[in-house]
Amino acid sequence: MDTLLSVGIGIALSAASGFRIFVPPLVMSIAALYGHLQLAPEFRWIGTYPALIAFAVATCIEIAAYYIPWVDHALDLVSTPTAIAVGTFITKALVHNTSDPLLEWTVAVIAGGGAAGLFQTLTGMLRVSSTALTGGIGNPVVSTIEAICSFILSVLGIFVPILAVGLVVTAVIFLIQKLLQKRTNISES
Repeated sequence: MDTLLSVGIGIALSAASGFRIFVPPLVMSIAALYGHLQLAPEFRWIGTYPALIAFAVATCIEIAAYYIPWVDHALDLVSTPTAIAVGTFITKALVHNTSDPLLEWTVAVIAGGGAAGLFQTLTGMLRVSSTALTGGIGNPVVSTIEAICSFILSVLGIFVPILAVGLVVTAVIFLIQKLLQKRTNISES
């Protein structure tokens, strides 16, 4: 059960990194420092004060950068591969209760990297739509919502992982339905 719980926390935090890359590691660092999160031995450095400071600074810079016109789009170009890497890293830091490193890394890449990549891609598409509809004026609102979602999903992922995973799965199902609906409407016209 510990492994499934770790995977659930990893998926929730990885999905949150699809909204903002550095928020989940910051929340992980705080949780590890206060003893609420068990990290793999090779990732225990996350629960140190230097790591906390580094993640806090990176989070502030990332959030601020998304409020600068056109920088947000430039960030989206590098954010997708970075979010996948961070999602993999987050999940691997949490999934360490098995005796098979290949299984741990496979779960980290597929579940963690996949969740982060999916949510990052969707937020990038949302930002492009916002720019097209509002000329970029609506992007700060989208950025604020993304940052809030990242913080909430990160905290829920640590303290109520089942709810967080449920929210992630619900969001994915909703988005798939919308995409299929859009595809059907396009093919009918």
